[in-house]
Amino acid sequence: MAKPGKKVMVFGTFALMHPGHLYFFKKAKEHGGYLIVVIARDETVKKVKGFFPKLGELARREMVGAIKFVDEAVLGDKFDWYKIILKYKPDIICLGYDQEIPKDFSKELQRRGVAAKIIRLKSYKPEKYKSSLIA
Repeated sequence: MAKPGKKVMVFGTFALMHPGHLYFFKKAKEHGGYLIVVIARDETVKKVKGFFPKLGELARREMVGAIKFVDEAVLGDKFDWYKIILKYKPDIICLGYDQEIPKDFSKELQRRGVAAKIIRLKSYKPEKYKSSLIA
């Protein structure tokens, strides 16, 4: 059940929406009353995954923002992905089952004054609903 007043933040590319993403948003929303989805910038996707997404960042933000579980869809920072966390100061950060994070992520958040709880969410049929398998 959602905890009123708690801000939850998730991150992703969301280039091809599929049931796994909807499950991710729904499960994240269960941890708080307000879900903020941070959409990876086109340049960030290129740097991390080696290619530009088929849908641009504005189209992906609009698509994610239209999902009923999502309260706010925002673009990440091009240079420092901690900046968006500092801006919104979420109470909880939910990570996907396969999302990689920097080694000292929690320590860096604390250093920057963010006391967010980090929760790793379970997958939803990863053998079927994983963007890299669908693309």
